[in-house]
Order: sequence, then structure tokens, then C-alpha cells
Amino acid sequence: MRDKKALSNAEIASFCSQVSLLIQAGITPFESINILYNDAKNSKGADLLKTILDICKQGEPFHKALAATEVFPDYMVHMIALGEDSGNLDDCMSSLAIYYEKEDSIAASIKSAVTYPLIMILMMLTVIFVLVSKVMPIFKQVFNELGSEMTGVAASLLSLGDSLNRYSFILLILICIVLLVYVLSRKTTVGRNTTARILQGLPFTRNFYLNIACERFASGMAICLSSGIDIYTSLDITKQLVGNQLLSDKIEKCRKAVQEGAGFSEALTVCGIFNHLYCQMLAVGFKSGNADVVLRKIADGYRNTTDKKMQALISILEPTLVIILSVIVGLILLSVILPLMGIMASIG
Repeated sequence: MRDKKALSNAEIASFCSQVSLLIQAGITPFESINILYNDAKNSKGADLLKTILDICKQGEPFHKALAATEVFPDYMVHMIALGEDSGNLDDCMSSLAIYYEKEDSIAASIKSAVTYPLIMILMMLTVIFVLVSKVMPIFKQVFNELGSEMTGVAASLLSLGDSLNRYSFILLILICIVLLVYVLSRKTTVGRNTTARILQGLPFTRNFYLNIACERFASGMAICLSSGIDIYTSLDITKQLVGNQLLSDKIEKCRKAVQEGAGFSEALTVCGIFNHLYCQMLAVGFKSGNADVVLRKIADGYRNTTDKKMQALISILEPTLVIILSVIVGLILLSVILPLMGIMASIG
């Protein structure tokens, strides 16, 4: 049995995809898990599958066996329960596989977008630290040998370097704390949620996270509608998935509008969840009976928009950080070299 650590999105997607294929071939969920258990090469995965099998043998339904392991998300368990009740478990598992593949892609994209700037900033700080604390004292010695002293910016930088050297141990502890906080923010659910809330409130990342939330909403609604769940209940379910308070509030307003008799696409337009084009697409989807297909296309549209924005952000950050580093290093060196050249000229 696993140590109650929640499965990653990639692991859940793989599990749902394999079970979906087996169920589509006419194999029952219990037999599907048994096949996966016999083929399992990872001991932890085998233990997890064995636990599911043991619970199913006791006569419990498939979704309750998954819930008992405490490693699958509540949303997945709830959707599988609805899939079992409606007789659409294979389609539900397939949709969940697609959903969690997208969630894994979103997580990887966010990680890439956040990690690269942090590495660049760390490199900048390291270069500046070496220049101020190690290189500047060498120039001070040169100035002393020439019978002069550093003044102005150079003197201030030298003082800063002396302070950094004096408190280097404290600085090292602070760096370790920052790194620990970063690791915890990426590895724990509380840390990820806190980081997401902070980034959702920043002006330059707010729209980025809102697009991600809209993609999750569209994907979740597609799964719910394809599983035969009514719109009102689907909105209540997806409200818990988006991970964005602003969009959650809009979904709740939409839910109330639907309860009062408004059409779904009309309610989405009034609440500002989707743009006018997407709402028109969805209205046509409902008329043709393909609302879930349209919602998947909308989710793909938001995903493509998010990817483009992310690539644009990274393409801007890379040269910007390099320019900033070059300017800072250049100013530090000029603050020393120019006075030094003046002294050499006077001696010459």
C-alpha cells in the first residue's frame, strides 16, 4: 500500500487510460484491475492495485474501492460513481484520462514558466555576489598600492561586499530557507495552493491563471455532460475544480442563473465566464447535441492560448534578464575601472 501520498496527474491519467481500454474491450472493472495487478512491475503500484482488488472482492463497487485507497482525488471518484450509475464507465474513464493528461500538461507548463526565471535570477544574484564580495576587494588592494582609495559607488559596493562576507553564514541560512520554502510550495498540496493564490493575485499572472481555470472548467463540464449529469449539478461539481476564486464566484452566479431558468450559454455570457465566440459555439453545440464536444474544443482553445502566452512570456524574460545582468555587471565594473583609469593617466 502506498503511504497515502496522492497520485500525480500523470499516474492518474495512465490508470484511467488503461482501465478505459480494458472496459471498452468488455472486461469488468474488477477483472481490469486484476489484469493490471498481474502486469504491474512497480511494487508500490502493485500494492495499490491489490488493495483495490481486496475491497472489490468484499462486494464494494469500483468507485468505493478507489476512494478507500485515499490516493485518488474526490472529483475522480465522484465521476466514476456517476459513470457506474449511468452505465458509461468506459467513456467516463476515457474522459478522465484526457482531463488528467491536460492537468499534467498544465502543471508542467507552470513549472517551466516559474523555474526558468528563478534560475536566471539566482544566476544573476550569484554573479553580483561574487563581483561585490570577491572581485571588489582585489580592486581595493590595487587602489591602495597606487596610493588612492575607492570613492562613490565603488566604495559603497565594497562596503556591501564586506557586509556580505561578514554575514555570509546568515545569508547561506536564508538561502536554504528560501529553497526549502520553494520545494515545499511545489511538493505539498498546501504549498501549491498558497503559491497559486499568490500568483492569481499578481497583475501580470492573473489572466494566465484565469485561462488555466477556464480550461479546467470547460474540461470538467465536458466530462460531466458526457456522463449524463444535468447542467446545474455539473456547475456545482466543476466549481470545486477550477482552483480560482474569481472564476468560482462567476460559476456560482451562473449556477443561480440556470436555476432561475436561464439557458446555459446565456448564463455563461452574462457571468463573463467565456467570451462571446465560445458562448455562441456552445449554444450551437447544445442545439446539435454535441455540447461536450464543443466544451472540449473550448478547453483546447484556452490551452493553446495559455501555451502561447507562456512562450511569449519566456521569450521576453530571457533577453530582459540577460540585459539586466549585463547592465548591473557593467555598472559595477565601470564604477571601479573609470577611477582606476584616471589614476593611471595621472601617474603616466
